[in-house]
Amino acid sequence: MNNTLNRPLLIGCSLITAFFLASVGRSSGKADTKIAQASTTTPPPRTQESQAKMSPQEAIDKLRAGNARFVSGQTRPRNFQAEVRATAGAQYPFAVILSCLDSRQPVELLFDQGIGDVFNARVAGNVLNDDILGSLEFACKVSGSKLILVLGHSNCGAIKGAVDNVELGKLTELLDKIKPAAAQVPNDVQPRTSKNEYFVQRTAEANVRLVMQQIRDRSAILREMLDAGTIALEGGMYNLATGEVHLWPK
Repeated sequence: MNNTLNRPLLIGCSLITAFFLASVGRSSGKADTKIAQASTTTPPPRTQESQAKMSPQEAIDKLRAGNARFVSGQTRPRNFQAEVRATAGAQYPFAVILSCLDSRQPVELLFDQGIGDVFNARVAGNVLNDDILGSLEFACKVSGSKLILVLGHSNCGAIKGAVDNVELGKLTELLDKIKPAAAQVPNDVQPRTSKNEYFVQRTAEANVRLVMQQIRDRSAILREMLDAGTIALEGGMYNLATGEVHLWPK
């Protein structure tokens, strides 16, 4: 075949190919730009005004919605460096969450919240002591948070230690705070050891309710705010296997 005759065809194909690659490149560049922009977006920082306008029920709903995004894999893209700068001068968290020390229960992540959105009080077994109680009073009375959430979780090591009567230094005193919750589980739930997952779960739930009652009983400041309806007190359980938080209905 005559190569001279083929030359225009080859040149034409080359031009088409070059145009196609350039078009793909431009489209890809636009897509990359959109992805880069999305990855650096962040919700606006919480302000004193927005915190003051939020009702306790709105705070609950906000946590529910955040966990739904977390479970579905649709969490909001965030620019944490921007959040650090925006919150450096002041903080206006809408909730304080008393949760367990467990490393698999990072509340800001599982509720899809950013820096400055929630106070996080963490202690093994989400138990209550005077320091934690004082922190809750600070969060609500001083800093304006609208919600206290006591959050237990499945397969909790502190609960297991308590029902198995583990003794280890200062941990012994902490686990003793959980034992009254285990006593509230009906006696027909057997065996009453960590080998019984159902008993462990029921004890963890009873422990959340116990701590909620202790908060009301032991803090006149928080009890007054609760009675006035300026804050809410909620309980819930986090499922380590699914990432889902179940907040208990009223």
